[in-house]
Amino acid sequence: MNASHKISLRHVLLAATILSSPLIAAATSNPAAAQISVSISVPIAPPELPVYEQPPIPDVGYVWTPGYWAWDQAGGYYWVPGTWVQPPRANVLWTPPYWGWSNGVYLFHTGYWAAQVGYYGGVNYGYGYSGRGYEGGRWQGGHFAYNRSVNNLGSVHVTNVYEQNVTVANDSRVSFQGGSGGLKTEPTAGNVAPSRNITSR
Repeated sequence: MNASHKISLRHVLLAATILSSPLIAAATSNPAAAQISVSISVPIAPPELPVYEQPPIPDVGYVWTPGYWAWDQAGGYYWVPGTWVQPPRANVLWTPPYWGWSNGVYLFHTGYWAAQVGYYGGVNYGYGYSGRGYEGGRWQGGHFAYNRSVNNLGSVHVTNVYEQNVTVANDSRVSFQGGSGGLKTEPTAGNVAPSRNITSR
């Protein structure tokens, strides 16, 4: 196995760990401060989001979790590809991670599962994650229904589908919030609140 394969495998394992790990939010009286984050701060902005095709869904019950830029101290930014994931339980949705400018550095805010999609920096990850909320699907009676207009359902027979146009919050490939050249979206009380009620495995 060469070095590039080792790095790729490590990054895939890191992504799987982040998606499946229980996350804990600290209680706070300030909703904006309730966002979950890890202690990664970087002095340079992440690159633009790459253009890529969503792979077909592997089976019914999977939910799309978009790719994002992660940081390796030795190698800098690297892309963690999006993937289809089985939610830890019914009636939860994925809030993607994002980078946000604060006090001279870019801070990484981790993703999480919760009953509602929270704030993810206004980043347009595509495939239902247009920068505000999630329009790729919804829970109905304990089953996930897919928005056919933004999901690659491939050859899988999916009965719970609907078709709805997605409202794009921004038409940009900018991958971070705040700072020079960053997205100017700010969290609201409504899209920060879900992070205080995190659902974990």
